[in-house]
Amino acid sequence: MEKIDVPKIFGENVFNETIMQQQLPQEIYQSMKNAIDNGLPLEPEVAEVVAYAMKEWAIEKGATHYTHWFQPMTGITAEKHDAFITPSLNGKVLMEFSGKELIKGEPDASSFPSGGLRNTFEARGYTAWDPTSYAFIKDAALYIPTAFCSYSGEVLDKKTPLLRSMQVISREALRITKLFGNQATHIITTVGAEQEYFLVDRELFKQRKDLLITGRTLFGAKPPKGQEMDDHYFRNLTERVSAFMHELDKELWKMGILAKTKHSEAAPAQFELAPIFTTTNISTDHNQLTMELMKKIAKHHGLICLLHEKPFEGVNGSGKHNNWSLSTNLGENLLKPGKDPANKPQFLLFFTAVIEAVSRYGDMLRASTAMASNDHRLGASEAPPAIVSMFIGNDLLGILESIERGEKGLKTERQELYIGVATIPALHKDSTDRNRTSPMAFTGNKFEFRMLGSSASIADTNIVINTAVASVLKKYADRLEKAENFDAEVMSIIAETIAAHKHIIFNGNNYTKEWLAEAEKRGLPNLKSSVDAIPAYIDPKNLELFSSQGIFTNAELHSRYEIMLETYTKTIHIEAQTMINMVNRQILPAVIDYSKNLFEALYAKKVSELSLDLSREEARAAHLNELTESLITLLEALANTLTKAKAITEPLALARFYHDTVLNAMNSLRKTADELETLVADSYWPFPTYLELLFNI
Repeated sequence: MEKIDVPKIFGENVFNETIMQQQLPQEIYQSMKNAIDNGLPLEPEVAEVVAYAMKEWAIEKGATHYTHWFQPMTGITAEKHDAFITPSLNGKVLMEFSGKELIKGEPDASSFPSGGLRNTFEARGYTAWDPTSYAFIKDAALYIPTAFCSYSGEVLDKKTPLLRSMQVISREALRITKLFGNQATHIITTVGAEQEYFLVDRELFKQRKDLLITGRTLFGAKPPKGQEMDDHYFRNLTERVSAFMHELDKELWKMGILAKTKHSEAAPAQFELAPIFTTTNISTDHNQLTMELMKKIAKHHGLICLLHEKPFEGVNGSGKHNNWSLSTNLGENLLKPGKDPANKPQFLLFFTAVIEAVSRYGDMLRASTAMASNDHRLGASEAPPAIVSMFIGNDLLGILESIERGEKGLKTERQELYIGVATIPALHKDSTDRNRTSPMAFTGNKFEFRMLGSSASIADTNIVINTAVASVLKKYADRLEKAENFDAEVMSIIAETIAAHKHIIFNGNNYTKEWLAEAEKRGLPNLKSSVDAIPAYIDPKNLELFSSQGIFTNAELHSRYEIMLETYTKTIHIEAQTMINMVNRQILPAVIDYSKNLFEALYAKKVSELSLDLSREEARAAHLNELTESLITLLEALANTLTKAKAITEPLALARFYHDTVLNAMNSLRKTADELETLVADSYWPFPTYLELLFNI
């Protein structure tokens, strides 16, 4: 396998601070660094110099084009490429790129989702350079991360509100850190996004219409072996998968992406990649790039990367774990408890703020993960339930409850773990265990939010977390700035918050039926489906949250509500149409062909002069015929539901119809088709089975 000089190649395709320092005059570099570190605006003359340096560097790296790379509300990225060329008087061309072209682009905005914010004929949109996320080279083009808005200024993307939320939480957190005597000038939200995915053989993939069109298998009987033996997690990698991961790491490192951990996951053909955390904005960009590169590089190895949350029925789905924290620009993690968290009031206050934020706005956190594909995964004992709760561990809960009771002098000590082997040294225990069933678990110096789907942009969830925590910090700062006794007021805030919001804390097993009942008693909402969750976007308290912080206008939140409902409905509609196509053109012909062969063989035996007992074969043939008739009936029923859906115009009512009626019809059709798969000979079945897909990489 190719040897990689990681330090040498790391970030080689990124216009990062090292390259800027080499390519830019010192004063221009300092202006860029100030903009990146402190969120300061850049002057046009600075942008002009940066644009020239970027162009020269990109051309030297083989780039011929540039693109403003943005993240519309489709959940994926978008790009329009322009060549650097400009005509010259002698019939030749010059390679030029101006500061104006760097700062602003004008893609057609009419074909992107807007949720009613604009008319289809209103085409103009703007992309605006985001200097806080480095430009990079990919596919012979200079990629410039940008925000995206309409001609009249409405937000049409995921980056803009994310950047706004990062500004707001920095502002409110600084008010508090200054009161503690902290010298920080900027607060940074950081994220490490663990990415789960499946790999399947490319040739087998191409034989499955459902995988091609929807990203998941709409049919498929359970194989003789799945994940029952628990022998896939951290399993050794096959040669092909290892080669894929090796190339993926190399390309990610070239992009400056801190790919750290890779391993087999719990299900066959399932894997995970985890990066080191970085700022939330850059982490969001990096995760989008990671998903793109996974898909591209898998094909080099005869594989297809599946990012659907539930590509295989009865097999663990894929999620994305969002590890969120707060740090100062001086490198201090504000959520690090240290050896004695009971005597770290700054940590306890920020920790408590996150608890209150999740308690108040858990419905929005759930809504930020709402997708038709993620509904197959949440609450299935392979991912957190759809009830938002928090795990913080018994030690930290004990500290907070002691403050609530007004107790003082509590001391916590770091414990050591001895495993009974003399040659192995004692291990320092963390202050909490890891609760893999909790939607929002504190894992030592960060909160791990585990409800996100594997194909989702992490922007939506982090917008919610940042904004919700910022609103709570603002409330705390307002009190503390007026307090006569600062230390006493800090303790009062913590005590009052825990008394009011500790119902969100649950340190037990979130998969049990008992927890479902307990959560209901606590008043925690169980938003089981996306249709239940999406209306949180237009709940009055959530409209107030985002508008008061300047993240979204009410119209922008309503647009996201409309887009999410429309996407949900369209997703299921496409899946239903695909099922109808596959049954009509593949499954039914295969079943009828096999039945014909079976019936002819049975008839030949009957008319023979042999005295044979054919009762079992006749029963099998009769059962096959019954299932075939049932398949046709259920196929017609599904088609009828789609016809009925056309009469429903209200978006939420239509989404509910697809959830309650269309999905049920799809599940019934699938159940019968999957039973037929177990009866029809392999040579007749028209596409690869789960056994072939899951165990052929």
